[in-house]
Parts: sequence; C-alpha cells; structure tokens
Amino acid sequence: MNAYAMKQYQTVSVHAQVTEADPHRLIQMLMEGGLQRLAQAKGAMEYGNVALKGELIGKAMGIIGGLREALDKDKGGEIASNLDNLYAFMQQRLSQANLQNDPAMLDEVAGLLREIKQGWDGIRHS
Repeated sequence: MNAYAMKQYQTVSVHAQVTEADPHRLIQMLMEGGLQRLAQAKGAMEYGNVALKGELIGKAMGIIGGLREALDKDKGGEIASNLDNLYAFMQQRLSQANLQNDPAMLDEVAGLLREIKQGWDGIRHS
C-alpha cells in the first residue's frame, strides 16, 4: 500500500472512531493524539527537522487547547480549574521546548499528559 493510500485509510479509520465515540472516549482520543504528536515532535527534534518539529508541537498545543476547551468549569469546580492551569502550563512549556529545541521539555509535558490520561482512563463511564 502506498503512503497516500495508507494516510487515507488512517483518516477514514479515525473519522469512524470519532463518529462512534462517546464524550469520554473522545477525550481519551485527544490525549492519545497529543502523546503521539509529542513523540513524533521529539523524533523530528532529534533528527534536526525543524519544520516538522514546529508543526507537530503546534498540533500538540492545539490538542491541549482542545482539552482545555472541553473542561466544564461549572461542574468540574476546583479539579477543572486545576486542569485548566496545568494545560496552560503544558502549552507554555511546549512553546519553550520549540524555541529552545529542548527534548526534555517535551518529555516533561508527555509525562504530565500521560498522568492525566491514566486518571481519565480510570474513570468508568456509564
């Protein structure tokens, strides 16, 4: 299968998953996507591909922005407020990582996102 066909297949697969997903699963998918972009950005950084690194960090920042927008501050109270602050910090660190070309900052953000995801994954949605 050529690269274009593979990309099209992946796009259709993701769209199908999004269409069938409940809100809880959609947040999981965002977190998974964020972690993937961070890993890819680290690889691009290590190989000196500046343009790709910037693009992937930008996508990770956008995903974290989506997670921030999904917070329900009325129902979530202090937890939602704390998550909002943490997501803002993560976006700031990603911007710094991009400017300073620092893979340790990408690892830091990925670790935080993994920790949040583990908590989210532990929630049983009914």
